[in-house]
Amino acid sequence: MINYYKTVNGKTSKISHYEKECWVNCISPTEEEINFLISKFKIEPEFVRASLDEEESSHIDDEDGTTLIIIDSPVVNRSGKNLTYYTTPLSIIITPENLITISLRENSILEEFSEGLIKNAYPEDRRYFVFQIMLRMAGKYLKYLNQINRITQHVEEELKKSMKNKELIQFLEIEKSLVYFSASLKSIGIMIGRIARGRYIKITEEEAELLEDVTIEFKQALEMSEIYLNILTGTMDAFSSIISNNLNVVMKILASITLILSIPTIVSGIYGMNNPGIPLMEYWWFPFALSAISMFVTWAILKHKNMI
Repeated sequence: MINYYKTVNGKTSKISHYEKECWVNCISPTEEEINFLISKFKIEPEFVRASLDEEESSHIDDEDGTTLIIIDSPVVNRSGKNLTYYTTPLSIIITPENLITISLRENSILEEFSEGLIKNAYPEDRRYFVFQIMLRMAGKYLKYLNQINRITQHVEEELKKSMKNKELIQFLEIEKSLVYFSASLKSIGIMIGRIARGRYIKITEEEAELLEDVTIEFKQALEMSEIYLNILTGTMDAFSSIISNNLNVVMKILASITLILSIPTIVSGIYGMNNPGIPLMEYWWFPFALSAISMFVTWAILKHKNMI
């Protein structure tokens, strides 16, 4: 699907057909639409193919005056009560006359721009518009990281009450999300550094100031993701140690109970023998008393040794 947007009355609005210096937003394009983009805007086919690769990492490239920027965009997926976070590539192509965005699925960040919700966002000012998209994306990363932190705290409290597999699986999902975010933010940081050096895009002083804000926001997001990942890893290690220790305690108690309960079996086995040489054989109550005394002494010794 291809939609066109342009500034109308100071606001980004959808237009019915292509115009020069408009923003071309392409979502999950068909083969026919791909061919149209390549022929209409004279885009390198490799740029479009790279834009549709889900495994493509963030980077910037330039060819004959056309600049390709691929940046990992954060995505949240809700499955029942659980939230899953991951990243998906968003392609931004800057041509001499147009700005083109290509994504495999709907992107909430681009929707905000297409609906005119972002102030002072004008598609005609292509480079500034791209940096605004990046700044908004950095804010989305920070928002999702704060959500992940709150979810982690909630799961941790639940895990303290009852150590179930459900909470441990949630921890693993959160850890996976943080790994995705951390890896994506590192590649984004490298890409922004290349843009700031001016090798691929010549930027004005105003654009440089906005790009600096983008750099700071993404750096903060990267630091947050790494901090949360380290905390989560430490928390999981701590709970693993607690679970292992609890298992050892249970096994120790069961072994102690087994030892105590084995005493009556031993005594009854001895006094059940048909052997007149066994002492106090004539007293029927003696085996019971001996068992009770032996069990009590064994319990006292185990208790003294902190075995139970």
